[in-house]
Amino acid sequence: MKEQKKTLVMGASENEDRYSNMAIRKLRHYGHEVVAIGKKKGKVDDVEIDTGKPRFSDIHTVTLYLSARNQEEYLEYLVSLGPDRIIFNPGAENKTLYDLCLQNKIEAVEACTLVLLSIGGY
Repeated sequence: MKEQKKTLVMGASENEDRYSNMAIRKLRHYGHEVVAIGKKKGKVDDVEIDTGKPRFSDIHTVTLYLSARNQEEYLEYLVSLGPDRIIFNPGAENKTLYDLCLQNKIEAVEACTLVLLSIGGY
């Protein structure tokens, strides 16, 4: 059994056409615990979408589905969660946050969460 990694999906959406939605469902399919933050409250399968900056604990991975501009208000918050890694999905690349990750010993990965899950690299 692979290690289960509690994951925060940033930019979560109830819209099934959005990659964040697909990621939540695929993460749950693989047995990972998922918490999610989006612009508005909602639910994807059994995962509640929160808003704001809730105090989550034991986050292993943050997977980003926000543009660099939309990440700005969350930079310090994401680092404060102390994740092991942050995945910058396509379109979420952000040098400022990438550098913050390096300064705080957080692994920064430019990759697609959906691909990582499907090839067993998550």
